[in-house]
Amino acid sequence: MSRHDADMGTVFCLGSGAAFGAMAVFGKLAYGEGATVGTLLAVRFALAAALFWVAGAAARAWRARDALDVPGAPLATRDVVTALGLGAFGYALQAGCYFAALERIDASLLSLLVYTFPAIVAAAAIALGRERVDSRRLGALAVASGGIALVVAGAGAGALDPVGAALGMTAAVTYSAYILVSDGIAKRLRPQVLAALVCTGAAVALTIGSAALGDLRLGALTAAGWGWLAALAAISTVGAIGLFFAGLARVGPTTASILATVEPLVTVLLAFLVFSETLTGVQIGGGALVLAAAVTTGRMAA
Repeated sequence: MSRHDADMGTVFCLGSGAAFGAMAVFGKLAYGEGATVGTLLAVRFALAAALFWVAGAAARAWRARDALDVPGAPLATRDVVTALGLGAFGYALQAGCYFAALERIDASLLSLLVYTFPAIVAAAAIALGRERVDSRRLGALAVASGGIALVVAGAGAGALDPVGAALGMTAAVTYSAYILVSDGIAKRLRPQVLAALVCTGAAVALTIGSAALGDLRLGALTAAGWGWLAALAAISTVGAIGLFFAGLARVGPTTASILATVEPLVTVLLAFLVFSETLTGVQIGGGALVLAAAVTTGRMAA
């Protein structure tokens, strides 16, 4: 990997993290304008998939041949099925847990809970033999675990919704698996193609699931609600996922997950500005430990 590729991968991952950081705020605002979890998820991914395909990004990528493609080779059926599956199962489950949790707990706290995923990715990479076990790496993981314990304990008795916290942690675990599986395919498909296929798979699965559960209520959305969902699709889905896959192909799963550290910082800042949300001193300290451990792990992996 050249220095230029590494630098570009860093920029892409940071941009992705910032775009994902606005997701919770857009979601909260959409909930206030008539969106249900099912409506939000179905509309978000349907709009995102349409933006990818209609804009012609994927169509141009299929014809293009660059360093990420096999010259002259069509898309492998296995890669297409894997990408659709990543959306229909991995991303759909992660997003469902995330936005269900968002109905129960603050956006800033949810972001910190979900942001255990860099440590989870590092631990999984060690278990799978992709990373070397050493005392510094294990120490960083221990610090991250301690930080999460402080985040949870700092909410105080009765203030932390246990179901919301469990949903947030499930989203983190699911997202970790999604990143590890995406690592291989991101090196074979152009980012625009991979993102379009993932969004399409997620849109189909979430629309069917929401309709079956009776949670797809498009008529309840206000005009402002449609606007917030459009922002969620364009910024925190099309922009965020496209940039993430572009970065992942250049820097790998562990480094990509660490560079996304800006996500909770952006979420906390926006939640403070828009909703006047607050975190206790204990929770802020716990969040600092999580982010410090994530940055340390990322430096060791670089």
